[in-house]
Amino acid sequence: MIKILFVCHGNICRSPMAEFMFKDEIRRRGLDDRFDAASAATSTEEIWNGVGNPVYPPAQRILAQHGISCEGKRAVQLKREDYDKYDYIIGMDEMNRRNMMRILGSDPEGKVSLLLDYTDHPRSVADPWYTGDFQTTYDDISEGINALLDKLG
Repeated sequence: MIKILFVCHGNICRSPMAEFMFKDEIRRRGLDDRFDAASAATSTEEIWNGVGNPVYPPAQRILAQHGISCEGKRAVQLKREDYDKYDYIIGMDEMNRRNMMRILGSDPEGKVSLLLDYTDHPRSVADPWYTGDFQTTYDDISEGINALLDKLG
């Protein structure tokens, strides 16, 4: 089974959207038995006394509009040990990648990438925290997930 960890700053918008959109897509493609996905944060800003905040309500709403539930998901932080647990550790933007490397220490197996690196137009996944534009974020993540799955077969 291929294990993928999606990562963003707080694990309340982009990375949980990617996690649950990916899970929905592999279900639709009949690939549930080949992949497993989770998500994490590079910061602890959304984690209080060891308990993470739930997915940000506008992110929940855009997922729900597409029939995707993220019920029960709470923010967790990326840990150094995650490097050994996952085959791919995929960030949403360059700042995420820098912070991922700070936490992980190194990437000897080349597991760390950005989601839209798998597309024909590499760039950052739009951050809805600043823009409020969750549709563009959804579209970016969808493009990245489909390109990733095409690459992984």
